[in-house]
Amino acid sequence: MSLAEKYPQEIEKILAKYPPEHKRSAVMALLYMAQREEGYVSKADKADIAKILDMTTTEVSSIVGFYSLFHDEKAGQYRIQVCTDIGCALRGAEQYLTELCEKLDVKPGETTADGLITIEEVKCLAACDKAPMFQVQSGKGIEYHEKMTVETTLDLIAELRKDAQEAK
Repeated sequence: MSLAEKYPQEIEKILAKYPPEHKRSAVMALLYMAQREEGYVSKADKADIAKILDMTTTEVSSIVGFYSLFHDEKAGQYRIQVCTDIGCALRGAEQYLTELCEKLDVKPGETTADGLITIEEVKCLAACDKAPMFQVQSGKGIEYHEKMTVETTLDLIAELRKDAQEAK
């Protein structure tokens, strides 16, 4: 089922915010809408958005690829995105990411064996002075965690796992 069939009123409401000649400006809102249910934007969703906005699928895909808040692959219930930009790297973010991945037995971009946590390396979350830091993306939104250690992160992950078990 296409996005236009699935969310006709929501799409109409989003497009109404922009003049018809600038409807391409609705791309971020439509991507967010498409990603909301499954946690990623599928190829079909990108094609639907391109059609709705008179864009190419490549243009839509480039926006998904640029922003760390959009994803084109399914992942764990929680995406932990660790900033390793130069400012964060100078405060130990790269070593932090390496050690965290070792403890979780994954590499950046991979999901833990329980399918719950995906660790990703991203650039610039705008908190270099508070590194190591990361954002957690989930169905509940985004939470920022600053001045983290591997130990405090593992404690947080244990809480996330507990919450996921209780939700079942």
